[in-house]
Amino acid sequence: MPERRRFKQTTSLEDRLAEEARRLREEAELLPHGPVRDAAIRRARQAETGAHINQWLRSPGLQPPR
Repeated sequence: MPERRRFKQTTSLEDRLAEEARRLREEAELLPHGPVRDAAIRRARQAETGAHINQWLRSPGLQPPR
């Protein structure tokens, strides 16, 4: 069985998603109105939503009972 390649992330998931959303929004500003721009904006919104969901899941209010 081949070795599994592992990659140690240096930044948090929230930071990576926020950076991706920022990059996509900047890219969308340069594009003309149309389906390609809409797709970039949609992907940016999805990245922002993913960051918010991750933040919500990691919140102290969702700790398992002890």
